[in-house]
Amino acid sequence: MSFLGRLFRSSLRMKFVLPISAMIAISLLLISGYLIKQQSAGYLQELEASGRTMIRMLAINAESGVLFENRYDLEEQLKTPAQFEAVKFVVVSNNDGLVLASIGDTSLATGAVRKEEHAQSPDSTFTRKDSGKDGAEFLVLCMPVVTYKQAYNRENLGITGGLDGTGDAATVREVIGHIELGLSLDKVNQAIFEAKIASYLFTLVIMLGAIVMLAFIVGAITKPLRVLVDVTDQVSKGDLSQRVSITQRDEIGHLADTFNRMIESLKQSRDEVEQYNRNLEEKIVERTLQLEEAQAQLIQSEKMSAIGQLAAGVAHELNNPLGGILGYAQFTLEKLNKNIPEKTTAREIQSYIRYVSDIETQARRCKTIVQNLLKFSRSSRTVDFDDVDVNKAVEETLSFVAHQLHLSQIELEVQLDAKLPHIQGNIGQLQQVFTNLIINAMHASAQGSKIRIQSRYSPALGEFGGAVELTFKDFGHGIKDEHLKKIFEPFFTTKEIGKGTGLGLSVSYGIIKEHGGEITVQSEVGVGSTFTIVLPVQKPDADTDNRKEAKYSFGQ
Repeated sequence: MSFLGRLFRSSLRMKFVLPISAMIAISLLLISGYLIKQQSAGYLQELEASGRTMIRMLAINAESGVLFENRYDLEEQLKTPAQFEAVKFVVVSNNDGLVLASIGDTSLATGAVRKEEHAQSPDSTFTRKDSGKDGAEFLVLCMPVVTYKQAYNRENLGITGGLDGTGDAATVREVIGHIELGLSLDKVNQAIFEAKIASYLFTLVIMLGAIVMLAFIVGAITKPLRVLVDVTDQVSKGDLSQRVSITQRDEIGHLADTFNRMIESLKQSRDEVEQYNRNLEEKIVERTLQLEEAQAQLIQSEKMSAIGQLAAGVAHELNNPLGGILGYAQFTLEKLNKNIPEKTTAREIQSYIRYVSDIETQARRCKTIVQNLLKFSRSSRTVDFDDVDVNKAVEETLSFVAHQLHLSQIELEVQLDAKLPHIQGNIGQLQQVFTNLIINAMHASAQGSKIRIQSRYSPALGEFGGAVELTFKDFGHGIKDEHLKKIFEPFFTTKEIGKGTGLGLSVSYGIIKEHGGEITVQSEVGVGSTFTIVLPVQKPDADTDNRKEAKYSFGQ
């Protein structure tokens, strides 16, 4: 992560202290560098000015010594600059480059006398920096030694060889030698170094003091902000009892007062919302009970509607065994009335036994039909889940719809898996689903058509505990694509008025969801429809989303 990225993620205090401290440090370093540079230039100018004065005095005093090449006189004059610690060497030479006198380390002298330049400007002094083999720096000053001569005009000379009062003499300057002066820069460099150290230390002290003072000031400014942040964190966690205790009379204090008022407003709003929620929960419980009661009534109503459609078939189913019972009973009574008990033969007794057995068989058949019908029509406020044999539930359902299919001339093809395991469910509700699907298939089919019912087992796999799959397939007119998404919606029906309420599939959807299963449909216009029911073998959890969805909705 870059420095700017880390700075942006740091605390507010660091965002203030670091940039301002950096600005102070850079400003102090720039100012110190400028001052050191000026001071260094001043030291050099001062040394150079001293050197110029010294070499000028030497040049003036050395005129006669150079002119007459008086080495003794020159050496005596050089004793004076030799007393200065800064003087590394002094070399006096004539125009031919002959050294007339010298002091110090003359090996540092270059002897590079600029005769042409001095000829043009005899009083000029040349200065340059140089360094020895040991790396020590020194300042070299070079100045010519000049003499002055008077030139007389020969035309003005008298015949006596003297000069009259009007004689005109011209003064001429002549370079007769050179002086090269070397001044050590050690003291100057040492003074510059000490000035740099002092400047850097001063800058460091000022910078540290400024940072400490800045940190203290920023800390004093951000402290109430930290208090505000801490209280904000507590409030974000739901603790609306917190308050910001800041007594400042500035913008931060005003912010704290506003924040406290906001917390009061939030607390009041939350109390109101909680009160609304409590009232809403009571309303939801009340409405839920009403919905449960309405749903139970609706399921029972749909069930009774199905029973009404099956009434003719049930009556026929009961009529046949009742007719047999009546016939056998009348025939047996007639025989018993005519026969004398003492003269009754064994063959006649066997006939009577067979007649009574047939009466018992037909009576049991009536009882079974009535029991199945009662079981189907039974209303219950609670849904009890027991072991259910799905194949048996299908067969019992067919016992009171078979006659309806026979009257409609529709063939029923049943293929049930004999190894189907029991499931956890409510047999009455499942039979209601089966009845709705068979009746819908019958209404969708033409005479001479066929309805196929199949069951099969999907074995357990991993966490999947296995399921029972039922298919109800008809070869009728099918369902249009735009209706497929709506067939499980309450009161949606494609039947003619008076032939359906639009609640059969919706109620069936809710029952299957309550059993933790799924119901799907595939249909093609002109080919037929297939409804598939998948029911888990394991007992569904009463608190699952599927059961909640089935409990409070009709397929939505």
